[in-house]
Amino acid sequence: MQRTPPNDGRPPRGRPPGSGQPWDRAAARGPREPSQEQRRSPAHREPQQEQRRPPLHRERQQHTHHDEQPGGHDSAALRDQRTAELRLYGLNAIHAVFQRRPQAIRKVYLGESRIPALQPLLKWCVANRVGYRVVDEEDLNRLAASTHHEGVVADVLREEPVPLSTWLRDLPAGPQCALWLDGVGNPHNLGAILRSAAHFGVVAVLLPKSSPLALSGAAARVAEGGAEAVPMVRLGRSDNAIAQLRGAGFTLAATVVKGGGDLFDTELPDRVVYVIGAEGEGMDRDLAEACDLRLSIPGTGAVESLNVAAATAVLLSAWRATRD
Repeated sequence: MQRTPPNDGRPPRGRPPGSGQPWDRAAARGPREPSQEQRRSPAHREPQQEQRRPPLHRERQQHTHHDEQPGGHDSAALRDQRTAELRLYGLNAIHAVFQRRPQAIRKVYLGESRIPALQPLLKWCVANRVGYRVVDEEDLNRLAASTHHEGVVADVLREEPVPLSTWLRDLPAGPQCALWLDGVGNPHNLGAILRSAAHFGVVAVLLPKSSPLALSGAAARVAEGGAEAVPMVRLGRSDNAIAQLRGAGFTLAATVVKGGGDLFDTELPDRVVYVIGAEGEGMDRDLAEACDLRLSIPGTGAVESLNVAAATAVLLSAWRATRD
């Protein structure tokens, strides 16, 4: 395998996995000058659009960012593709996707030192004609827009949140804990919440109808694989969502800094939805009043409150302790 920076303007070296042909080498050189005999041939005067590249090369070009051109229909298609895809980085984040939904992987970039550790993934890429490249550390920093990539970056298909009704329909009976995130927006907090949620067995993260919150590469890296273990669910109107959750046996517990019942003295229900507000602003007042419980985490008072991600871990630990 050859090492080639992905966006240096030169055609990548090496061969695509499972193919005996150079990787877009002919396309990168551009069309050759026709000979005099070719100029006289009627075939040479056919419209240019008939001279198309094989489908495999077009697919690979879509995932080679230095081939993107601004403007036109192709640019719109590439924008749609970028919206549907998510750039992940970090060993555990990418390993979790590979274990759960490998068909979502579209492209892999890795440092040479990671080749031994990623052999199963690379073999899968070869077998399934998914492109991968060995690149320098500088290229990985640029691709991830971070130095915390741990030697691997991947483009994967984004997994959209499921509707609340679909999630409730498929939810098994018995004790369950879910998180309703009302205003949480920091990707590192989201990642830390997902990591704790996966650790304590949370069944879903519920997102309000109008929430712009979505998984990012930074959140997935901080989650250390937790983003693949905890599904995201899209709510409808808050009053309808509350009614649906109560109909499924859930108790809604608003988590507040002050004025709530002591978390450690409260008998927590078997099915609970913790409603978590934004750090600093807290949750919507009307939503807090609509909940069945109001809970606070007691402390020394030396600091006003815990970080939202740390508070979530404490809440989940308290619920899990009553189930064991």
